[in-house]
Amino acid sequence: MIQPFATVPARPVRIGEGMRQEPPIRLMIVDDSPIARAVLSRMLSAHKDFEIVALAGNAGEALDALKSVRVDIVLLDVEMPGTSGLQALPEILKRGRGARVLIVSSICEDGAEATVKALALGAADTLPKPGTGTFAGRFSEVLAERLRRIGRVSAGQAAGAGASAADLPEVTLRAMPDTSLGCLALGASTGGLHALGEFLKSLPSKLGGPILVTQHLPDVFMPFFARQIAAAAGREARVVDEGMRLEPEQIFIARGDAHLCLAREGRSVHVTLSRDPASSGCLPSVDSMFWSVGEVYGRHGLGVVFSGMGRDGLVGSARLVDSGGAVLVQNQETSAVWGMPRAVAEAGLASAVLSPADLARRVAARAQGVPWK
Repeated sequence: MIQPFATVPARPVRIGEGMRQEPPIRLMIVDDSPIARAVLSRMLSAHKDFEIVALAGNAGEALDALKSVRVDIVLLDVEMPGTSGLQALPEILKRGRGARVLIVSSICEDGAEATVKALALGAADTLPKPGTGTFAGRFSEVLAERLRRIGRVSAGQAAGAGASAADLPEVTLRAMPDTSLGCLALGASTGGLHALGEFLKSLPSKLGGPILVTQHLPDVFMPFFARQIAAAAGREARVVDEGMRLEPEQIFIARGDAHLCLAREGRSVHVTLSRDPASSGCLPSVDSMFWSVGEVYGRHGLGVVFSGMGRDGLVGSARLVDSGGAVLVQNQETSAVWGMPRAVAEAGLASAVLSPADLARRVAARAQGVPWK
């Protein structure tokens, strides 16, 4: 049975010298365990910036609730009787009208394949659920931080029209070079795996160069991630090793424990792995990959930044653009977390700010020599 919750008072946030009421992030918890629902509810009710608007014991109840309840984030268990969380995920996203999904499940700890599949299906993030006897400790704070990172849905997104104009920053777009495409480098983090899939399946079969991917994931997840990417792209996708030679039309994926960097020897380019600290603090880092693409490919290099928290990719984008290359970014409307793309866009480094499918069409036009419009 769906259980509505009373509204939690909004937390006042100081803006300049005045005060305004910041609306709480609206949550729905979907878990077949009454104990898990109760404990998660108690944890989150202690934070005034969250409002639990409904509880559901299975996927069917969650889908029914979404017909009438507006939600910012759905906390979704995977292993439930009947329709599993993964099976219901696409429909939850469809009915959620912009709501994001955080997978909170025990499979996230040991089940790398299921976790990657959830991210590929559109989950914004995943979090391992401790056993019911160990819910205390730091889990509550980690959960709250993760939910704040994902954030609330804007009024425009809830209406299906993207963010309102007032929510969008002013962005100055750069001209796109008219040179041939030598290398395509893709960077993503939270919410980015689904965006990568949408982008790659929209690319043409011929680009003329290799495709590099840096996605923030643990190293143990990378073989499963490579299979998801290969299936979406219809191309060979490999997790890189030191010295691997780049080949056109193939996808080369950064390891989870090293930056994907490049070196040129004559007419060939090969992979070099680095673990030097990146300015973003990430390992692997989009900054390191973009920087290397700029060094090796110059004006023939093209980077794309997808959904993700923080600013990884900003420093590398600046280097790539300074080298004559170009950078495109995912737009706010389609991003689970518009952090990494926003940093690049607001720095004036982007040549386009679009949805993943539209970005793919722009890349295709560049590869085919179609004039930039």
